[in-house]
Amino acid sequence: MIENLPPCPKCSCEYTYEMNALVVCPECGHEWVAAESGTEGGDAAGERVVKDSVGNVLQDGDSVVVVKALKVKGSPSGIKAGTKVRNIRLVDGTDGHDIDCRIDGFGAMQLKSSVIKKA
Repeated sequence: MIENLPPCPKCSCEYTYEMNALVVCPECGHEWVAAESGTEGGDAAGERVVKDSVGNVLQDGDSVVVVKALKVKGSPSGIKAGTKVRNIRLVDGTDGHDIDCRIDGFGAMQLKSSVIKKA
């Protein structure tokens, strides 16, 4: 938790508040990610932390389980909840897809960390 929240970069409102990982301005509605002063220039410079749907930190090579049934374009069935995925790779994907993996029966695909949990 950030103790001294910065003012809004758009309207300079000083009444900003935290909402999950974002800082929000109540006057103009602008949302942004505020960098904590203690983490800048640390040992993980430039490295982002990816967490699963329950808050566990994920790393390359982890095994995960899909917690929500997913529709797959071009497939009559989707990926069922409870499907185990091994050897994931964390990537900077598009539209929040931050996990690269191979699922048996579907092939290579990207998943969002919000629909999986660490096995």
